[in-house]
Amino acid sequence: MAFAELLEQAGGMGLFQALQIFTILLPTVCVPFQILVDNFSAAVPSHRCWVPLLDNSTAQAGAPGALDPEALLAVSIPLGPNREPHQCRRFRHPQWQLLDPNTTATNWSEAATEPCVDGWVYDRSIFTSTIVAEWGLVCDSQSLKPVVQALFMTGILLGSFTWGTLSYWFGRKPMLCWCCLQVAVANTSTVFAPNFLVYGGLRFLSAFGLAGIILTTTILLVEWSTTSQRYFTMTILGCTYSVGQMALGGLAFALQDWRVLQLVVSTPFFAIFLISWWLPESARWLIITGKPDRALQELRKVARINGHKEAKKTLTMEVLMSSMEEDMASARAHRSVLELFRVPTLRWRSCCLCIASFSGMFSYYGLVLDLQNLGRDIFLLQVLFGAVDFLGRAANTFLLRFFGRRVVLASFQALAGLSILANILVPQDFQTLRVVFAVLGKGCFGVTFTCFTVYKPELFPTSLRMTADGLLHSVGRLGAVMGPLIGITRQVMPLLTPLCYGVTPIASSLIFLFFLPETRGLPLPDTIQDLEKQRPAAATGNQREVVITESTQF
Repeated sequence: MAFAELLEQAGGMGLFQALQIFTILLPTVCVPFQILVDNFSAAVPSHRCWVPLLDNSTAQAGAPGALDPEALLAVSIPLGPNREPHQCRRFRHPQWQLLDPNTTATNWSEAATEPCVDGWVYDRSIFTSTIVAEWGLVCDSQSLKPVVQALFMTGILLGSFTWGTLSYWFGRKPMLCWCCLQVAVANTSTVFAPNFLVYGGLRFLSAFGLAGIILTTTILLVEWSTTSQRYFTMTILGCTYSVGQMALGGLAFALQDWRVLQLVVSTPFFAIFLISWWLPESARWLIITGKPDRALQELRKVARINGHKEAKKTLTMEVLMSSMEEDMASARAHRSVLELFRVPTLRWRSCCLCIASFSGMFSYYGLVLDLQNLGRDIFLLQVLFGAVDFLGRAANTFLLRFFGRRVVLASFQALAGLSILANILVPQDFQTLRVVFAVLGKGCFGVTFTCFTVYKPELFPTSLRMTADGLLHSVGRLGAVMGPLIGITRQVMPLLTPLCYGVTPIASSLIFLFFLPETRGLPLPDTIQDLEKQRPAAATGNQREVVITESTQF
């Protein structure tokens, strides 16, 4: 807590923190643009095979009689399972006998059809262009869409490891600036991608840089915030992410060409790259890495912006070194991930939370990256997802005040899973009801992620808290990679995907309810011995304010 005292001497929460929050909110509002843009740029439009009678004027001229397009469609395209024109097969030759009123539409054999060897014709009434229509990612190639989504999540997973290490060695600010430039260049370059392979590679590079933005903005915000205001600033950060989700729905509705949409959501990062240079480096990091002179300069700069003029006299090198001596000694004691599994109590908690983190992110990204299977109006659905996420994050403060951590996590995690399972039973024609269940599930996930961010630091001692947070974040990102991949099975087993998305959060809710302790009203544990005090139910009185040290559950 020594640095918190130094920060108070620099003016506490003042003008500098307000400007910093505003600057960091700019990339934060753009982060969901990058993560969720494939809902629109990779949307699957209605399609059918290209056939000469419908799409070639010369062939149409040779058709007998004056036949309307519906008749030509009936003799060229067989009916699919939903009694609509088949999206992936066509007749080898026109089936003129189907025009006979006494002949049923099923009077044809599978041998009379063939795949869409000449390509597809797409409905462009909603999207003028998508990567699916651009590179034919339908029918036998439709599994490539979840693959590129999983590749994007893999980029975030690997980027989290890489930028976490680089930000420790080279600082938070340089990594933030570089990552903004990388995202801007990589994602803007997708506009010029000549094929799907290049597009997937550029999206991976964009995701790799995006992980650095998520990590460094959160760390900078936490390390320059006072203890009393940290929860408030992190709530603002989470709500800004929700606003970005809503804004994406409006942008995608206005810009229905995938190249224009990618350009619009990418170019702001060039401006953010330039603006972010004014941000000071983390003084806490400078002190811990043996650069106290620069740290003192940054603290005095912050004090000057905050109007704390006397700080030039009170903030001296002697004060700085004496205040941070304990923190510097603690920082040198690096903790291995293996230490989380050496003590039975820690091992049990680590395993339980890893399962919960994986299952939550697995189902969440399976839900939000598959809007077309939830409702027809994906633009409205995206806006509703952002709105309910905003409400969930804002309401979390009150929920934690009146209910325990376990109750909130278990109930909302289970409700999210039940909402997904309920949608399996709702026919596609009942669009309003399907949207209600989808939005309810999304809101429940928003509550659980915010509560999980509060809960997990309360289960580990101080020396292992950040190590545990890094492990859980990585396992969660692995779940985010697997979420879209399970969608590949939809072709052969349509029910397996929603069943997996629904059952896993329900199973993890039981872990919270029966296998983990309640921590409401208990102080943060400093040692492994303190963990033993959490085994009985926590006292209901003397509730303390929860301090969030880091939140990267985007």
